Amino acid sequence: MTDGRRPRRGQGELETQVLSALREADGPATAGWVQERLGAGLAYTTVITILTRLLAKGVVTRERSGRSFVWTPVADEAGLAAHRMRRLLDGESDREAVLASFVTSLGADDEKLLRELLGRTGDDEPAGRTRDDAQD
Repeated sequence: MTDGRRPRRGQGELETQVLSALREADGPATAGWVQERLGAGLAYTTVITILTRLLAKGVVTRERSGRSFVWTPVADEAGLAAHRMRRLLDGESDREAVLASFVTSLGADDEKLLRELLGRTGDDEPAGRTRDDAQD
């Protein structure tokens, strides 16, 4: 038996959808454009809320265009996921234990990839990451 409501989205799912819509735009996009792109009865105010949250996280930028704003992504999905992971890590008191637990839970292929990425010199930063990010 259902009550007619749509199922709730998973945590971060709407942020990911908004970011994906922005990346599909030919340039900076308005909140109204994002709302139309996502459809499904999504309220304009919800889109604004999500864009504002993404702005606070440093994942999008905005600039004034007339009486409203246009929004531009500064990170792709991988960048957004990495940002979330760093925020979670930053919230923990025992970083070493968290990182050790994470690394030991990786599969062999992911562990190998992580070791390769960590073995790179500072000149070959992974895609989407700058030297400034590495110092944060």
